[in-house]
Amino acid sequence: MNANEKDLSAAIVELTHEIHSMRETIDAQYSEICALNRNIDKLNKENRDLRKRLSKYEKPDKDSHNSSTPPSKEKMKSEVIRRTKTLRRSTGKKPGGQHGHEGHVKSMVETPDVVESHASCYCEHCGRDLSEDARELDYISQVIDIPAIEPIITEHRHYIVRCACGHVNKGYAPRRRGCSTTFGPKVRAVVTYLSEVQCIPYERLQSLMKEVFGIHLSQGTINNIIKDALKKAQPAIKMIESLLKESPVVGFDESGCYNNKRLDWAWIAQTTYLTLCFRATGRGSIELEKRFGDSMENMIAVTDRHSAYFAINFLDHQVCLAHLLRELEYLSELDPQQQWSSQVKTLLQQAIHERNTEPSKVIEKQSWLKRLDELLKKNLLHLKPEFEKLRKGLVKCRDYIFNFLDNPMIPPDNNASERGIRKLKVKQKISGTFRSDIGADAFFAIHSIADTAWKNKLSPLASIQAILSL
Repeated sequence: MNANEKDLSAAIVELTHEIHSMRETIDAQYSEICALNRNIDKLNKENRDLRKRLSKYEKPDKDSHNSSTPPSKEKMKSEVIRRTKTLRRSTGKKPGGQHGHEGHVKSMVETPDVVESHASCYCEHCGRDLSEDARELDYISQVIDIPAIEPIITEHRHYIVRCACGHVNKGYAPRRRGCSTTFGPKVRAVVTYLSEVQCIPYERLQSLMKEVFGIHLSQGTINNIIKDALKKAQPAIKMIESLLKESPVVGFDESGCYNNKRLDWAWIAQTTYLTLCFRATGRGSIELEKRFGDSMENMIAVTDRHSAYFAINFLDHQVCLAHLLRELEYLSELDPQQQWSSQVKTLLQQAIHERNTEPSKVIEKQSWLKRLDELLKKNLLHLKPEFEKLRKGLVKCRDYIFNFLDNPMIPPDNNASERGIRKLKVKQKISGTFRSDIGADAFFAIHSIADTAWKNKLSPLASIQAILSL
């Protein structure tokens, strides 16, 4: 019995040692597994970063000729490629004026302001005095120059007239508070034009007015002139807005606008003869609904594929084909072996050419939609994901691609809206961001008036002066 007990006790001790050894092994293996898991997470993150870095070498960079990326965001290499590469086909003609082109020269005016005569006073051969001899006209030329620029100061003296009845009569406006020296409507119009239309910053504008016109302006005075221009421009802005509400076809676009250390949004609504730019705090459809209300139910909107426009109950839509052509060009560069993007691009270009050939004709769009549907039915899953994404996008906006064929009033692209809102980017590139709501609103109001005047072949400066003279 004692021997058996000793054997059992030794076995239990041995088993206890083995269990402790196994526990130590398990703990060590668990620690090693945890370390491996941490390394796997680290390797996965490194793998994702490397794939992201590698992706730019596997597909072309987006730039301004194959996407909506603005030129200011391009890399220097992309900019060089963009400048040397064009989608236009060569005509084979030499650059410059073509045979049969009518030249244009500046015509002479019939009544010049100053006439100067030039003739020899003595003979170049013998030296005899020729001042009394008859003269024969050889030719006439005219030189255009600007007069000596000096400010014109007009003093206004205001008199009161006392009637015999005792009433004091004043035939003029009440006296203004503050400085008795002010600037006339021409100076105020030039300051507003240079600041808001030519986008000259206050400091440079202050120097320009002093050096060129001899007029000393403080930046505070310039700011007050701009504020006054915003106030006097409101009736014209309301008139432009009311005319837009009655327009059957309106182009819309939006862009980011940094104002007073926050991101606002600049909106544009425009037609062939009207431009209205305004600032809003958001990019959603509610901003247009607040501005145009129920009038949008009678409008055909020409836009890009931003979802906000399709949340509005417009009469109809026309998506911008220029945006689609840029995306299709990008896909052609992404995978040159496939033909789908080139076929869709050719179809859209042919439709635009058809409209340009017959600008006033109503063209039946069903045959074009049928050709588009055949291309949209194709299976693109074997290609890169960007192809299927664009195909689905075209399916969604399929009914709004060829509306410009049915209605000659509808343009095939929204380039006019993009050109109209581009002035904002020029302003911000030169002057930086806006520092106040009033400054931003003044820019959009004056730009709306100036661009509307330009579209109607009127002088923007004269239009601004007319508004400030009210």
